[in-house]
Amino acid sequence: VQLQASGGGLVQAGGSLRLSCAASGRTFSNYAVGWFRQAPGKEREFVAVARRSGSGGRTYYADSVKGRFTISRDNAKNTVYLQMSSLKPEDTAVYYCAADSSLILSTIRSPDQYDYWGQGTLVTVSS
Repeated sequence: VQLQASGGGLVQAGGSLRLSCAASGRTFSNYAVGWFRQAPGKEREFVAVARRSGSGGRTYYADSVKGRFTISRDNAKNTVYLQMSSLKPEDTAVYYCAADSSLILSTIRSPDQYDYWGQGTLVTVSS
C-alpha cells in the first residue's frame, strides 16, 4: 500500500490543523493506520492509531495528545485523518502516517511494527 501524507503547515499555539493520509494499492479497510511524529534530534514517537475494520476500528492515542487530537478514517475515500486542536509548540515535528495489516494491540505504539510509511508532513507550532 502506498501512503501520501499532507496537511502540515505553520500554526500558532492554540490553533488547529488537519492532516490527511491517502492510501492506494490495497484494500484500505484491512490496514491499521497510525500517525507518528519526529521532532529534530528526537526519536520517532507514536501519536495515534486507528485499527483496521476487522479489529473494530478502535482508536488509541499517546497520552501527550489525548483529548486534543482525533484520528478518524474514511474507508470509502481510503483516507485517514488526524485532527489536531489546541496545538502546542512541543507538537512541532514531522508527522508520518504508517499502515500495517497484521498489527496486534501490544505493539501498536512501536514504529517497527508498521510495514508501510508515507513521506512526512511538517507541522510547526509557534508560541
